[in-house]
Amino acid sequence: MTRVVVGPLLRADADRCAELEEILFPGDDPWSAQAFRDEIGAGHVYVGVRSDDLLVGYAGLAFTAGPPQPEAEVHTIGVDPAHQGRGLGRVLLHRLLTPADEAGATIFLEVRTDNEPARRLYESEGFEIVGVRKRYYRPSGADAYTMRRDARA
Repeated sequence: MTRVVVGPLLRADADRCAELEEILFPGDDPWSAQAFRDEIGAGHVYVGVRSDDLLVGYAGLAFTAGPPQPEAEVHTIGVDPAHQGRGLGRVLLHRLLTPADEAGATIFLEVRTDNEPARRLYESEGFEIVGVRKRYYRPSGADAYTMRRDARA
């Protein structure tokens, strides 16, 4: 039986995260292991999901503004293609939303306009499209929706 555990993302996970980035985001600018180490080291909210001790997904959020109107931004969510469709992306997203909601933060994110599964996930969790960023992703030049979820008490 497969054991799935969600917990803090560790600096030691950075190489695996970068490996997954290469798989998940070909044609764009995948994050390096150093980028993950930097973000984790900065104290942002980063979580991972492990299946039988193998990291199969990761997510990160940073607070970008404090009270009286706190804001947060989802930096990344990725799930190994071999483990997609099992609700792990939703589990990771909930782990980011909880501290943001506790802080009363409005949350923003960008998602490729052609990534329907991710957009539907975000909409199902209360995000709304508030804009389009043309040629946001590099080097592919893919457009992104900016999505927003209002603060929840």
